[in-house]
Amino acid sequence: MTVRFKPLFAFFLFVAAQLPATAFAQITVAFYSHELGNSFPHAFIVLKGTPEAGGAPIDVNFGFTAKSVTPAILMGPVTGVIKPANPGYIRNSDRKFAFPITDQQYAALMALVEKWKMLPGKSYDLNRRNCTHFVGEAAQALGLKVNFDPKLMKRPRSFLENVIRLNPGLLAH
Repeated sequence: MTVRFKPLFAFFLFVAAQLPATAFAQITVAFYSHELGNSFPHAFIVLKGTPEAGGAPIDVNFGFTAKSVTPAILMGPVTGVIKPANPGYIRNSDRKFAFPITDQQYAALMALVEKWKMLPGKSYDLNRRNCTHFVGEAAQALGLKVNFDPKLMKRPRSFLENVIRLNPGLLAH
């Protein structure tokens, strides 16, 4: 570096150091499916990043499933639970799409998670309130178009692919 550019470079570093660290912070939400198998949930969301307002990094995920996966889920409603997926399960699942969200959208998602956590009684119903319904409501909370077609509600991958079709701006990742 020439002597003449050293002061300019030092000035640039000084200015860059004064910028708020949160200027580039953002949370990304990713929608996943894990088609069939005996591990649940088959559809879930993953949130990673740092809030624009600052604060601790976020690395969480949420899915909705039956508290106990038994043949009882085929007979009718059972107790449901919001359940995080472990890292290996996430790695072996299909990330269908992802996009950055605002702090306000993150707050809306967290409110939705709390709502689903607080559902009373036998809240999981394979036909009316399952993991696919949960991710569908999460997509809606973020402003996406969603079609709760009964033919798709037990097919998480197909459901999320339909969300992509309904929202042409989404890119599958």
